[in-house]
Amino acid sequence: MIDQDIFLAYQWRWMDDHSPVKIIEKSRRVGLSYGEAADSVLHAADAGGGNVYYISFDKEMTQGFISDCADWAKTFGAAASSEIREEFFPDPKNPDKSICKYTLDFASGKVIHAFSSNPRNLRSKGRPRDRLVIDEAAFVDDLAELLKAAMAMTMWGGEIHLISTHNGDENPFNTLINDVRAGRYDYSLHRVTLDDALADGLYRRICQVSGQEWSAGKETAWRESLVKRYRPNEDEELFCVPAFGGGTYLPRAIVEACMSESGPLLRFEGDRAFNEAPEPKRRRIMEDWIGDELRPAFNLLDPKRRHSAGMDFARKGDMSDIVPMEIGERLDRRVPFIVEMHNVPHRQQEQALFAVLHALPRLGGVAIDAGGNGSYIAEAARDGFGSRVEGIQLSEAFYREQGPRYKALFEDRQIALIKHDDILEDHRAVRLVRGVPRVPEGKTDSKGQRHGDSYVAGLLANYASGIDAGEIDFIPLPGKPASWEGKAQAPTNFMRPPEDDDLPRIEGEGAW
Repeated sequence: MIDQDIFLAYQWRWMDDHSPVKIIEKSRRVGLSYGEAADSVLHAADAGGGNVYYISFDKEMTQGFISDCADWAKTFGAAASSEIREEFFPDPKNPDKSICKYTLDFASGKVIHAFSSNPRNLRSKGRPRDRLVIDEAAFVDDLAELLKAAMAMTMWGGEIHLISTHNGDENPFNTLINDVRAGRYDYSLHRVTLDDALADGLYRRICQVSGQEWSAGKETAWRESLVKRYRPNEDEELFCVPAFGGGTYLPRAIVEACMSESGPLLRFEGDRAFNEAPEPKRRRIMEDWIGDELRPAFNLLDPKRRHSAGMDFARKGDMSDIVPMEIGERLDRRVPFIVEMHNVPHRQQEQALFAVLHALPRLGGVAIDAGGNGSYIAEAARDGFGSRVEGIQLSEAFYREQGPRYKALFEDRQIALIKHDDILEDHRAVRLVRGVPRVPEGKTDSKGQRHGDSYVAGLLANYASGIDAGEIDFIPLPGKPASWEGKAQAPTNFMRPPEDDDLPRIEGEGAW
């Protein structure tokens, strides 16, 4: 058994992951290849293991890896010979170059082969339990073809490991990562930035190895010095942010291709008179709007299909959007209508949201922007609909994970969005900010009223479609309505203390 204390936590998490295909996006110089060398030796030395094929784009990297393997083999007493064999053969893609192969033999009968470039005959490899390691995968030639040839290894219990820093947002390595996040592949994905590595003790280990005394101040100074050294490329080199980002994340063509005349954009604008009216009067006005405008749209809902919903909350500055989402038999998505409110008090937004949620057939998950004042709506909805409701803090991590999944629906034509120019512009407003798809700061429309609101609500609705929530059956009490189906408004004041406008005042007494 190997001593886990030899490795830092992120190294061990990577080594302990035995997925058929695993990928890690990483900062430079955090010791991932060193840990991979140890794991490769253990794999080749084990009688039940297999051969290891290591590929990099650089001869010096290849030499460094096979040397680390030889050192680990001595430590573990595993190699049949401490001698590294070196061979050269022509590169079929470039007659003026040669591919160098280093080989380390093990007593188990297995070997580690390390190549300085893509070997052409990789398709002939792949005995049971063999492993392919692609180091700095963002820089190798034709990564897609290399993976295509190597995937047969996994059929016989083999593994494919991809390790790399980033090399641009349009690089095949970054495209592959986004496809994994979008759910197109069931590969295992890891991420280690410089700060992640420091949190797991990287600088402490550097001090330990170099005989220095660690201190928090020295670590901070070391980090600052390293970041300055890598400028202006520190985000890509150290913090896993692909360079050259900043363009439109969802081009007009792919959004328009997924738009249909399937349903309306239903808007409610709260003017000054409405906002200053007593709550019971506002409630009646909203009831009338729900009955006249919203309820007819419920006829567009398919009662046989599951539904989810997302809400991007705003009180005055932006639009507050509710996006219901239908999940088809083939897991495609359809947005039957969108509810949009501007300058509407919390209680009436809750009123409209509850009307929509009660109307959605086979309601599953609901995700609501719970940042700032949105926390009130999220809590009220959770009181009313239970654990199927999640209040979401719209963090960078949330956008990083969910943005590619939502985008994949458009790229694969698996979503039908209502056709409206404001909805199109909301989706086109999304940009890559530090490599993460999100709505940038400031307004995104010429009127100064929007902030990508329907995009965020759609993103939340798609996330909610994956919430593990089921329908709740109940038996009504005798003489009580079986459900709120068919009513324009569900009760919105349950589980909340009454406010001044909820109860009649006893004239002359000054008390309730």
